[in-house]
Amino acid sequence: MVKFYESSFSYDYSFPAVTLAYFLRYPNPYSTHVLSTDVIDRHFDAATQTLSTTRLHLKRSKLPPTVVKLLPKGILGSSSDAGQSYILEKSVIDAKQGWMRTESRNLEWTGILSVVEKQVYRRPLGGIIGRSPASGGLVEHAKDETTDVTTTVTFHSRLGQGRLLGNRTKSGASTPSSNSSTDSEDETPAKKGFFSSWSTSSIQRTIELVGMRRTRDALVKSKDGMNVVLERLRQGGLVGVLEGMRRDREAAFGPEGPWKRVWQHGKGGGGEDDARIRSDPFEED
Repeated sequence: MVKFYESSFSYDYSFPAVTLAYFLRYPNPYSTHVLSTDVIDRHFDAATQTLSTTRLHLKRSKLPPTVVKLLPKGILGSSSDAGQSYILEKSVIDAKQGWMRTESRNLEWTGILSVVEKQVYRRPLGGIIGRSPASGGLVEHAKDETTDVTTTVTFHSRLGQGRLLGNRTKSGASTPSSNSSTDSEDETPAKKGFFSSWSTSSIQRTIELVGMRRTRDALVKSKDGMNVVLERLRQGGLVGVLEGMRRDREAAFGPEGPWKRVWQHGKGGGGEDDARIRSDPFEED
């Protein structure tokens, strides 16, 4: 079972401003759960005049309690308590033609729920092409144009598929009696009654629905965060954006930043400050 969610909206800012804000959107007041962003690949294709970028985001995130209750005991292992997850982001931008395509996917818990978000940013037909940032068009006229955005999110839960495949393989090489014994051993006793009344597909659909509801809320926060960055860009240019990022980082993690606190927690520190940065789990941008 695969579920889809799609939405469309427009930013009241020019395409150059929106695409620049996209790469400068972390941190902002609506993304305090993002711990770090690293560029792992970037190259310009002279033949197609496109810029491709691959980034890795580390976010503070946990599976929702609603989903955890649906899982067999021990399936998460130690990762369920880590409180962090990686998001892989790929983007391709054609500034001349006025479009940008992005794709983001989770790298953790993909067997439980894989979430792939694709976005297309476009300059509206008739928009101004070839405006030079040096002329001040990027900042001074940032709100003279609009940029259309279409978001498509795919949710796919594979929970239980590996187990079912393994049982089918055993079934072909076992007698009915021995296969019945194996099945009973594979099931976790604490969850056996639950799984006997719910099919695997029902659990998958429930997990996908939980992911869809959270994504709808996350997209609203993502748009609000982008608007904050865009307004900073309009009012103060790149200096205003960078200053805002510094303030947001200090507000979320303190002057030391997130990594010193993580190190202190690993060495037995923590306390109230550590509890503050570990709150609000499983948020998405």
